[in-house]
Amino acid sequence: MTRTRARLALIGFIAATGAAACTPTVRLQVDPIQIYAKLDADIRVRLDKELQDLLVENPNLF
Repeated sequence: MTRTRARLALIGFIAATGAAACTPTVRLQVDPIQIYAKLDADIRVRLDKELQDLLVENPNLF
C-alpha cells in the first residue's frame, strides 16, 4: 500500500511540475508616443473670433 501511495505521489509531483512549466507568459510593452502639435495659434484665432462676435452683439460690454 505504501508503494502505491509513493507512486501516486511521484506521478502527482511530476504532473504538477509539468503543468507549472507550461504556464503561458504574456508581456505587454508600450513605447511612449511623442506628439508634436502647435495648438496655441488655433486657440487664439478661435478666441479672437468669438471675442469679435461678442463685441458685435454687445457693443457696450466694456
